[in-house]
Amino acid sequence: MNFAGDHQRIEPVGRRNPQPRAVAQALLDGFNRHYALFRYGAQRAKALFESGDWRGIQQLSSERIEYYDTRVRECTALLGAALKGGEARRPEPGRSLDPDQVAFWQDVKSEFVSLLSGHRQPECAETFFNSVSCRVLHRDYFHNDFLFVRPAVATEYLDGKLPSYRVYYPSQEGLEKSLIRMIADFGLAAPFLDLPADARRLARMALRRLCSALPRGAGRRIAADCQIHVLNSLFFRNKGAYVVGRLINQGAIHPFAIALLRTPSGHIQLDALLHTADDLSTLFSFARAYFLVDMETPAAYVGFLSSLLPRKPKAELYSAIGLQKQGKTLFYRDFLHHLAHSHDAFDVAPGIRGLVMTVFTLPSYPYVFKLIRDRIAKDGMDHATVRRKYQMVKKHDRVGRMADTWEYSQVALPRARFSDALLAELRSQVPSLIEEKDDAIILRHVYIERRMTPLNLYLAHASDAVLEAAVKQYGNAIRELAAANIFPGDMLYKNFGVTRLGRVVFYDYDEIQRMTEMQFRRIPPAPNPEAEMSSEPWYPVGPNDVFPEEFRVFLLGDPRVRAAFLKHHAELLDADWWQACRDRAAQGRIEDIFPYENDRRLHFRNFRAAVSLPTGANHV
Repeated sequence: MNFAGDHQRIEPVGRRNPQPRAVAQALLDGFNRHYALFRYGAQRAKALFESGDWRGIQQLSSERIEYYDTRVRECTALLGAALKGGEARRPEPGRSLDPDQVAFWQDVKSEFVSLLSGHRQPECAETFFNSVSCRVLHRDYFHNDFLFVRPAVATEYLDGKLPSYRVYYPSQEGLEKSLIRMIADFGLAAPFLDLPADARRLARMALRRLCSALPRGAGRRIAADCQIHVLNSLFFRNKGAYVVGRLINQGAIHPFAIALLRTPSGHIQLDALLHTADDLSTLFSFARAYFLVDMETPAAYVGFLSSLLPRKPKAELYSAIGLQKQGKTLFYRDFLHHLAHSHDAFDVAPGIRGLVMTVFTLPSYPYVFKLIRDRIAKDGMDHATVRRKYQMVKKHDRVGRMADTWEYSQVALPRARFSDALLAELRSQVPSLIEEKDDAIILRHVYIERRMTPLNLYLAHASDAVLEAAVKQYGNAIRELAAANIFPGDMLYKNFGVTRLGRVVFYDYDEIQRMTEMQFRRIPPAPNPEAEMSSEPWYPVGPNDVFPEEFRVFLLGDPRVRAAFLKHHAELLDADWWQACRDRAAQGRIEDIFPYENDRRLHFRNFRAAVSLPTGANHV
């Protein structure tokens, strides 16, 4: 099967005076190989879901993060060898481009565009071209004429050989029959527990939700124009598979997703109906792992998803479906567009300044920029360690509780937009990561992530009811991270943020470790009163020892916070609770943490997890 065009491997480039066409073809071959492997991974996810191989899905999700960079390195090495010695082709740093060099790289780009005629992933191929070209050329030669700063191939009406979504007509055959046929058409190679019964429950819930959304007097009937559109491929993540679609009734669009689970007996069951924009936004959250989804034409999938989630940037949608490099490209284009149409200044981010990162914001843009400090005031912490922690989070299951980040190098920003306070902060704290030009500040390495309200600031201004809800969310975040084999390390409120939907998300990764690396202990009784009063512990403390009863001291000083925490999460102060979580992770247990609450489930049973997971995170 040909997954991604006519070229599945990188053809060798002539070593002697390679022509622009050959270089362009090698670049496209490199991308085609990448995308074929990308699609094969998504197809493997279907088989892993059918067999209940949850560890295999987690491993596949983690490994796929590296696919793109591996293919870029392969293509860069091939082109580097072919262009070596050809000074008209690959200029050296510090030397000016001559007319032949300029013409050559412009011709490569033009030839590449001509090769994209009829291609199903042109926007992603252009990003791959940029990634390889920027490695072959020195930064001094990054030039709009050589790169795809803007897309050269339109994708608005691009689709695959088969349409990207299927259509069903409930007004003709009835809603239940449409739902049964819709689910069966995905061709899952596993038996359903009782698909007709699940379809009846789903139809009743869908009609109830639909009727509540209709204006008064609209009636409870499905209109003659009613249609169901569903994307052709299931969306796989962890233990769940999701049907993503929209119901169109009386001209109104109702987004939905249907969650499918595999029971311990090996049967497939429809588990939940997600039917609001907030439900879909939570499903596609920036704090969750990327989906595994097989797409011939990703632009068509993103266009469909945008109709369901018009508030979510396409950059985040591309990332959510596993094309995070394309997400980075779109984010940067959006960011440059915003810079050109705004005039506020970059400034130091509000809140308590961290010991590891310098953080700044552009008030009019909902993201923060994080640079690793040159001098980190934490023992054993350096740039390499921090980068490893962020990469660990990128490849780990984020369970809706850890913010995704985009990592960039050599980012040039207009110097005139930097406040004096921020310039002073950067010069004193991260001088090795900035380069100052007359008209630009160049960030050599930066992380960019969604801006959230720091939890400490949120709690300081919250009413009693809002504070209790936030503290409950905070404890839930810690529980779910622990269930996913993540110990946050520094659990101070300043390291957590509150999203638009009120979820608490962790975003400070320099001290995270796997639960299986930790040892949770009780503080032993003091041998005498003098030892108890001493500033030094009277008991040995290993490098990964944690004493949860100490959390009370630095987390629960505020009486309102203490009352809410003890009401909902007192067991988080108990070493036995933490050690039990650690033991389950060491046994390889993968807990059920789903992106929806129990009121969205079709046949909720009151499962009770041994780890006491919060609502919506039951262990089945």
